[in-house]
Amino acid sequence: MSKQTDFRYNTGATKVPWAAVGENYNEADLMEIIAFLMQGEGKAYEKAINAVWKQVKKLAEVATPPGKLSLGSQVEAAEEACNAYLGTDSSTFVTNATAGFEIAYKYANLKEGDEVIVPAITFVATMAYPLAVGAKLVFADVDPRTINMDPADVARKITDKTKMIVPVHIGGYPVDLDPIMELARKHDILVLEDAAHAFGAMYKGKKIGTIGDFAAFSFHEVKNITSFGEGGIATTNIEGFGPEMKRARFFGTDFSAPIKDWLYNVTPIQGKYGPFVALNSSTTEIQGLGLKLQVARNEEIIEERRRAAAYLNSRFEGCDAIIPQDLGNEDIKPTFHLYLLQIDPEKAGGDVQTLKKKLEEMSVTNIPHFGPLYRFKVVSD
Repeated sequence: MSKQTDFRYNTGATKVPWAAVGENYNEADLMEIIAFLMQGEGKAYEKAINAVWKQVKKLAEVATPPGKLSLGSQVEAAEEACNAYLGTDSSTFVTNATAGFEIAYKYANLKEGDEVIVPAITFVATMAYPLAVGAKLVFADVDPRTINMDPADVARKITDKTKMIVPVHIGGYPVDLDPIMELARKHDILVLEDAAHAFGAMYKGKKIGTIGDFAAFSFHEVKNITSFGEGGIATTNIEGFGPEMKRARFFGTDFSAPIKDWLYNVTPIQGKYGPFVALNSSTTEIQGLGLKLQVARNEEIIEERRRAAAYLNSRFEGCDAIIPQDLGNEDIKPTFHLYLLQIDPEKAGGDVQTLKKKLEEMSVTNIPHFGPLYRFKVVSD
């Protein structure tokens, strides 16, 4: 077996067997994990799980536990897989996309009085950090067809207080980024791509997440691929900040400095306007392994979802009461994380709730989602 590495410390191999201080799991624990991941019932299932239990007990007699359960070689391998897939060198595996957003907002030194332009329709994670520090949310209109940020309205909303523009690739459908990037460069504004839905999406031949100054992807359990329920990849196009972003994932610890007597250095992270203090958004080895395995299948998964979306669109042909999902084109390659459809209430003879009830009667999972942010109490108050 290969040695476990711990890149928090400049040692190569793990300095101590972490299992010796309580990180080990015994065979009974592993069986609980297997039973959780592969659930079932009935005699056939009981027979199969008992057979696995016998094999796990045999394996436990000859196997050794991993030296690392957090921030080790599997996390590194997941980051390398994402780098190769996206065409970047800055992938940093964090607890979730929101943690990636936080690093970007801190780099911009976002504070009270600053303005952040976000689409009027998105998930609350996009605006959580700006609200927490007292920044002003400026809502840009969305394109009625794609529900994505309208670049023309972004241009109208820019002021001398605008610190960041946050395009959100709703449902994995890429935002029209060229005009947004042009505006950002003209006014010296940072662009953070909320790519939570868009791992694998492409815009004019480039992978989403490699165009803005920052981006963050989500691997929450509902996403196209997951890292055992939670996780995110943060990327940056700011020259020299890739290594800093990895330090920002673990308190600002300097991984490169030689260690003496277990003392290591923790330093502020250098942002655009000065240093900032980083927190902890570390991920586990099992999450890293899960992500690495799923990244290898992402294109296959996207294609399966594209075919499903195309099929649904074909069934809506001739029904002018329903506006189906846009499937993209040569310049726009979505991930089809969500199948977003809209209805014309007058032509349909009912609203979204009417449609929801009808779909529930047919046992079709559906979620009315992504209402206007300004209706949330946390914003309106």
